[in-house]
Amino acid sequence: MSGKRAQKGEVTMEQKKPAVRRVNTAEYVGVLRGLVEEGHEVSMLVSGSSMSPFLIHLRDTIYFRKPDRPLRAGDIVFYQRDNGQYVMHRILRARGEVYDIIGDAQTEIERGVRRDQIFAIITRVRRKGRLIEPGDFWWTFFARVWTKLIPLRPLIAQAYAHFIR
Repeated sequence: MSGKRAQKGEVTMEQKKPAVRRVNTAEYVGVLRGLVEEGHEVSMLVSGSSMSPFLIHLRDTIYFRKPDRPLRAGDIVFYQRDNGQYVMHRILRARGEVYDIIGDAQTEIERGVRRDQIFAIITRVRRKGRLIEPGDFWWTFFARVWTKLIPLRPLIAQAYAHFIR
């Protein structure tokens, strides 16, 4: 149909787009959490910008499951705050069963997240359409280098935004 109008009764490409359905994020993550606790690995489209520049809102997908090993600095985890909010951020420091956690786009560290609040570990991501796992360059960069640049993050983001214009 390129170059001509749709005839009566024909469906255009614009009309074939899937319907978008909005759901309550807390309810949706609650369902996924239940699957994780049953031993399943699940995936979810990233919602929110706290993990940029590594993960981008509505572009990238995360895959997660119940942790099967001790958690450590650099791990990306899903947890539930005491107020009920679900959050996916990176562990900055592990002190026994208590963790300091931060989003890749943030400069404020959330201290004192308990192990019982963490229900999943991110095992891989689909970033810009490419599957990335622990050990890959970008995974390692954000886990080891980016976590050391917390005070410089706003300047780096500003410079990056200037250069991509």
